[in-house]
Amino acid sequence: EVQLVESGGGLVQAGGSLRLSCGFSGFSFDEYVIGWFRQAPGKEREGVSCIDSSDGSTYYADSVKGRFTISSDNAKNTVYLQMNSLEPEDTAVYYCAAHRISTFRFLGRGYYLAPGPYDYWGQGTQVTVSS
Repeated sequence: EVQLVESGGGLVQAGGSLRLSCGFSGFSFDEYVIGWFRQAPGKEREGVSCIDSSDGSTYYADSVKGRFTISSDNAKNTVYLQMNSLEPEDTAVYYCAAHRISTFRFLGRGYYLAPGPYDYWGQGTQVTVSS
């Protein structure tokens, strides 16, 4: 059974940092892309970042480039999202999700940060950035 569990959310002041963790089980990391998504109240879910373990490539939304960093610890079956220079606009529920790499080989790189292809989702963790 595939499971994804997020942790590390919280309340932080603007300019501060948080590190989110996504613990995963039930699949082999080298066959899956793991992504971070977020959804703010009244807004659609959007892609933040993802990592393709087959070649180590990483992808970021323009809004977080230079501030957020995705990484993985294969020994711990965990993917991290280091978030620096947080802004009130980053306030959202953050989710991690996973899907087979083979799907993205077919769809193309443009779909890495699209929520639609991802089959497996965690329960989410709240990030609130105060101004």
